[in-house]
Amino acid sequence: MKYLVTGLGNIGDEYKNTRHNIGFDILDALAGASNISFKDQRYGMYAELKHRSRTYCLLKPSTYVNLSGNAVRYYLRNLKLPDDRLMVVADDIALPFGKIRIRAKGGDAGHNGLAHINQILGSSKYPRLRFGIGNEFGRGQQVDYVLGKWEEEELKTMPERIKVATEAILAFGTLGIERTMNVYNSK
Repeated sequence: MKYLVTGLGNIGDEYKNTRHNIGFDILDALAGASNISFKDQRYGMYAELKHRSRTYCLLKPSTYVNLSGNAVRYYLRNLKLPDDRLMVVADDIALPFGKIRIRAKGGDAGHNGLAHINQILGSSKYPRLRFGIGNEFGRGQQVDYVLGKWEEEELKTMPERIKVATEAILAFGTLGIERTMNVYNSK
């Protein structure tokens, strides 16, 4: 059984360690813990992870967050996977830092990457894992906050929160979306 797990983020050194790149960071941690590495392929960096008779096709799109739908559609078609075998990992300002929320489907909640994926796929019926980045910004400062670097306090607990997210991704393939939501939405 195969799954496509797409972590949203922006390519380039100026975006490393920013809140908007948490999708990339989570996939990097998952790949690192499994001793696999990404290879530069069409529309992004790609790796395959085997876990409990499942294959997780990990994708970090090179299309920038706002055009992520192009990469997602390309890989879903080439892997011949239905939308419900896709999980998109994205940042969420509506959640407190480090909280994860998994849903089987849903709207974009103002996230441009999810909006583009919804538009390109013509559907919002795919699982997603949202990682809370908090909303500690003033009026008109949302873009600077999202593209800003993590605070020292956040970095202290980041590894444990990313570990929970990687466990949830693996559970998505082994337990199914409903059980994964029940277990990980409360962690």
